[in-house]
Amino acid sequence: MTDVESQTAGARPAMAAPTLASAKRIVVKIGSALVVDRDTGQIREHWLDALADDIAELRRRGVEVIVVSSGAIALGRGLIGLGGKTLELEQSQAAAAVGQIHLAHAYQTVFAARGITCGQILLTLGDTEQRRRYLNARRTIETLIAQGAVPIVNENDTVATTEIRYGDNDRLSARVASMASADGLVLLSDVDGLYTASPTGQNGAEHVPLVRELTPEIWAMAGGAASATSRGDMVTKLEAARIAMSAGTNMVIASGLEPHPLKRIADGARTTWFVADTDPIAARKRWISGQLQPAGQIEIDAGAEAALSRGKSLLPAGVVSVAGEFERGDAVRIVTSDGREVARGLVAYSRDDASKIVGRRSDELPAILGYTGRSVMVHRDDMVTNRTS
Repeated sequence: MTDVESQTAGARPAMAAPTLASAKRIVVKIGSALVVDRDTGQIREHWLDALADDIAELRRRGVEVIVVSSGAIALGRGLIGLGGKTLELEQSQAAAAVGQIHLAHAYQTVFAARGITCGQILLTLGDTEQRRRYLNARRTIETLIAQGAVPIVNENDTVATTEIRYGDNDRLSARVASMASADGLVLLSDVDGLYTASPTGQNGAEHVPLVRELTPEIWAMAGGAASATSRGDMVTKLEAARIAMSAGTNMVIASGLEPHPLKRIADGARTTWFVADTDPIAARKRWISGQLQPAGQIEIDAGAEAALSRGKSLLPAGVVSVAGEFERGDAVRIVTSDGREVARGLVAYSRDDASKIVGRRSDELPAILGYTGRSVMVHRDDMVTNRTS
């Protein structure tokens, strides 16, 4: 263990770095400089083919994979004649609009050649912060994975403003990992990890293989921009690590410059792992139970209480009444008839709609609401009961 590693480990016992092989679901973030050739402005087809091979192999091993890709602006700017000039906001958005089509087609082509379906999801950081939009995106990702597809998440640069910077995809990928309850996040970049100082200088910089805590010393190691193309500096990577670790997700920074970058990580290439002190499920339960202010209350009957104690979701049939002013995705208290709180969770319906389906069977909901919503009032994945809090 290096001195840096010892200092960041705190009082926790030493542990080996995580591995891709131990992960069940990973998010792979791809920087612009990797997917788009900086000289020609074209897709690096050989590299993308190799990456698709790596992802196909992970899927054969049962690992679920989500891709977060930069590259739309870098690809589109050349296609509409903007070259290497500094872009105004509207030019960046126009470049993204053109580049996004070509980028999505490139992913569709390489995955289809391996019998894999992919689906594109366009997000901004705001989509991961507003709970209703967060839930919509989370369920879209979950549905794609359940159907065997690979979600390809791109930053929605055509409408983004402050998020227009390529480097923000580091943080976006961490938010996607949190949203998807992934246990691994891979930041593929043109650097192979964190160093005590800039590795390009003659300053005795040492590579840091393992970080268990983001101390002031670790933050001080963050250097300048990694490249003129990606503009993804180490600060955004550490911010991504903060988001990921708090969500129970282990994160690794690795070089993606060579073909088969995921295989290289598995084979022991130099990387920096950031180790979370909990798992995604426990972190999500902690967030729901302790960090969200309940906006309302749902009273349940004895049958529903028994079902919740067995780890079941809350169905409308078991609800007696609702109170408060809440929207879909807000946190609510779940209480018994005597006011005893038995759980907290993210409600699947607004107060108005929830009040219409109190005590009703799930198969009655479409006729009552006029649309097909969720069959549950609060899903078990969005709930923490007192016995597990």
